[in-house]
Amino acid sequence: MLIGGHVSPAGGLVNAFHRGVERDCDSIQIFNQSPRAWRLQTYREDDLTEFRSLLAEGPVRAIVLHAVYLINPASKDDVIRKKSLDALAHALRMGDAMGAHGVVVHPGSQVGEPLEESIDRVGDAIRYVLSESERCPLLLENTAGAGGTIGRSFEELARLVELGGGDERLGLCLDSCHLFAMGFGVRTADELSETIERCEEIVGVDRLRCIHVNDSKAAFGSKRDRHAPLGDGELGREGCAAFFSEPRFEGLPTIFEGPGLEGRGAALADIKVARELREEGLAARGLAKGGRSGAQRGSAKRGTAKRGSAPRGSARSGQRSRKGATKRGSS
Repeated sequence: MLIGGHVSPAGGLVNAFHRGVERDCDSIQIFNQSPRAWRLQTYREDDLTEFRSLLAEGPVRAIVLHAVYLINPASKDDVIRKKSLDALAHALRMGDAMGAHGVVVHPGSQVGEPLEESIDRVGDAIRYVLSESERCPLLLENTAGAGGTIGRSFEELARLVELGGGDERLGLCLDSCHLFAMGFGVRTADELSETIERCEEIVGVDRLRCIHVNDSKAAFGSKRDRHAPLGDGELGREGCAAFFSEPRFEGLPTIFEGPGLEGRGAALADIKVARELREEGLAARGLAKGGRSGAQRGSAKRGTAKRGSAPRGSARSGQRSRKGATKRGSS
């Protein structure tokens, strides 16, 4: 398991890497541009070359990009839709250039039309942005269910994978806070196991490429996306520990986004808590202690994909997605 946190790329990609090292991260997540602006961010080739070299050497072994919040590929507004597709395609090309593990995106929101029409529009967008990039996986993040957000259920995510062509580069990023807010059982290891088995049946766990572990300020089933420091929210230590010790998440970037104990993003103290929670979770499961994220420090061999490519075996998920895509809009 590649435990890490969301860090700032201010001052350049190399600074993001070093911030990850300072925080004792095995993986990092960054916004590839300002999360609340459309202006596209680019990097000099020498910065990209140095960053790829650092990533190959470690100790940070994987980077995940998070697309901007403004993106809504379901929008009927031609201007917003074009900006959304341009921003997402650009993020994937930046992921190609960085050797990123993937680009995480919120699938969008329906506005004033039936859900299926919005989902169809997102499917079209997925096919387009994948055609505009080469290798970097696109990771659809489950949503907390507020308003008309798309991706609140495994059925909706499976439908998006299907409409996106079942491409091997299409994966999932599961967020613990969003699952909890949507009413999925995740507060114990047994509950989480049942939820992941449901994901396996409907989408396929070979689509899992990244995990966000965030506690929740909001109540179970509230459909409110309000993150809390690890172990301090409604999900609690046991729930967070279950995520950090879930065997099917081994080898994946497992990212804490924040807010942290210091009221900002992930800090060293938060990553320390994450590692403590992993040990608690492993002990509760009766498993051997994982040490440095369950692998030797500096090794990302177990279960990880080559950066910028999809894991082997993910093609079969296209069949699973069709199997489970008949129930839409339910959790």
